[in-house]
Amino acid sequence: MTKGEREAPPRRRQGELEAQVLAVLRQAGGARTAGWVQERLGGGLAYTTVITILTRLHAKGAVSRERVGRSFEWTAVADEAGLAALRMRKVLDGEADREAVLARFVTGLSAHDERVLRDLLAED
Repeated sequence: MTKGEREAPPRRRQGELEAQVLAVLRQAGGARTAGWVQERLGGGLAYTTVITILTRLHAKGAVSRERVGRSFEWTAVADEAGLAALRMRKVLDGEADREAVLARFVTGLSAHDERVLRDLLAED
C-alpha cells in the first residue's frame, strides 16, 4: 500500500448493519430520527445508507415509522431474534416446496435445537 492509500474496511456480515441499526433503536426507548441513529452508529455511515437500512427494516416489519414534519421518526418493533426470524420466513416464503424445506431444516438441527423447537411447538 502506498502512502495516502487507505485500507478498505472489513466487509460486514449479511444483516449485520441492519442488526446494529435495530439495536440502536431498541436502546433509544422511543421514536428517533435517522440522523439520531446515524450519530449513534458512528463509523462514518452516510445518512442515505441509514435511511436505506431503516426503509428495509420497515419493509420487513422490524421497525415502524411516523411522519413528523418532512421526515420520519423510527421505532424498533422487533429485536435481533425477531429480525433473524423475519429473514428465515422470507427464505421459506420464496420456496415452492415449503414442506421439504422445513423437513430439511429440522433434520439439520442439533439434538438440543430440535428439542427446543419441539418444546416451542408443544406450547401452542
